[in-house]
Amino acid sequence: MCVHRNNQDSALSAGRSRWSIFRFRNDKSGTAAIEFAVLAIPFFLLLFAIIETCIAFAAEQTVNHVVNKMGRELRTGRITFNTGNATDMTEDQFQARFCEDLSIVFSCGDDVDDRLFLDLRSFNQFSDIPKNVKVVNGRIDTTDFDFAPGGASSINVLRAYYLWRVTTDLMRPYLANIVSEGDAVPNHYLIVATTAYRNEAFR
Repeated sequence: MCVHRNNQDSALSAGRSRWSIFRFRNDKSGTAAIEFAVLAIPFFLLLFAIIETCIAFAAEQTVNHVVNKMGRELRTGRITFNTGNATDMTEDQFQARFCEDLSIVFSCGDDVDDRLFLDLRSFNQFSDIPKNVKVVNGRIDTTDFDFAPGGASSINVLRAYYLWRVTTDLMRPYLANIVSEGDAVPNHYLIVATTAYRNEAFR
């Protein structure tokens, strides 16, 4: 009798073990959590890359809008330089006004001022206006930049350069094209906006 009962207990124990193994192999309650853990990092990297690309595009459009707006005020004489009129602005005042219109994207400060460059010059002919952005060793060349708008009926060009910091590692090789001080590889995206115009015959 004892031997028979022991055999029954052994068989029952073996059956339970096989059932437990079967249930473990077919238990999918944690599958979603494991799959999410595996895919979370690339998913969020892609999500951040999309968001950063959209924000950079919005910043680029905003800079273009502000350049066109400021160029229109210069063209019509609402902003002048060194004429003795109340509409005169210094370079610092002009940049502050430019930054004020950019405040929807970023507010100017020490960090932004180090990455925002304005170039406003007058030329004798439209054909004299430089067409290329000067980049030397991965860095923007500002040696020719000036703040010297012309007077009435003069030909002028206003350019704005902004170094947009790329924060998502996934997008840096595709967006970044400018090297900042202290870095060996590009980590900024150069936003460039240009408007060329002939001033009206204002007084």
